[in-house]
Amino acid sequence: MVEFSHELIIPNEDLPFKMFLFEGKNGNYYRDKHWHRSVEIFAVFEGEMDFFLNDERHPLRSGEFILVNSNEIHSIQVPNPNKTVVLQMPLNTFEDYFTGERFIRFTHDSNQQDKKVMELIRDMYRTYEQKACGYDMKVKGLYYMLLYLMVTEYRELEATEDMIKRNRKLTHLSMITAYIKEHYTSELTLEELAKIFGYSPSYLSRMFQKYAGINYKSYLQSIRVEQAYKELVNSDHTISEIALNNGFPDSRAMAKAFSRKYGLLPSEYRKKANQNKKTES
Repeated sequence: MVEFSHELIIPNEDLPFKMFLFEGKNGNYYRDKHWHRSVEIFAVFEGEMDFFLNDERHPLRSGEFILVNSNEIHSIQVPNPNKTVVLQMPLNTFEDYFTGERFIRFTHDSNQQDKKVMELIRDMYRTYEQKACGYDMKVKGLYYMLLYLMVTEYRELEATEDMIKRNRKLTHLSMITAYIKEHYTSELTLEELAKIFGYSPSYLSRMFQKYAGINYKSYLQSIRVEQAYKELVNSDHTISEIALNNGFPDSRAMAKAFSRKYGLLPSEYRKKANQNKKTES
């Protein structure tokens, strides 16, 4: 088993993709519904997690992985510690294999190549961590072997008009959510957002509900809670400071949203995270 000692985030100039240890490695982690243009693989080497793709539950156990398609709505529940490697691959990596309008889809069903995929990811991670002479060439070679398996063994060849339409709508929503992620600390109403992007508030509200499966207010709240979570773990700021830094009116409002999502008050979570850090060191 490869040692997972620290998070690895590979910069774009180093390799043509990103690879890192999953940020929910300590457990008590929940990531709300979200989507992105890149294609992802979550490969679980120790522990377990529950993946939800379009509200369908996919439990992952040690030795299993899941392919997350571009613009696929997903959320993650991780109650216990785990060691999971995440790969993020730009969508344009697969442009010669699109089956529709900038569209490609990979299956979630298990395949006889699953074991080979896990071996490739394990070897990629270990090689990058050791950084021996020529490591970048070896990692790239393993990566392109992985891509070969994806397009030959896991790619779905049928793309319906409904799939392509949904993909197009979520691409539009991605531009809007990118704006939200830049301005989530300010008072950002649905009416203001709709005006910025040239939609009526009612139409934008329907877009979120129909294509993202979440209402606008809940999405904005999830962004604020997730950012507060990161600041809680990675800074010494007080709970009140973190609340104000992330768009909450006060610490009580943040505590309510945080405990609803993570099952713990922010103070309780920080205490537990600090204990885990002491144990690891």
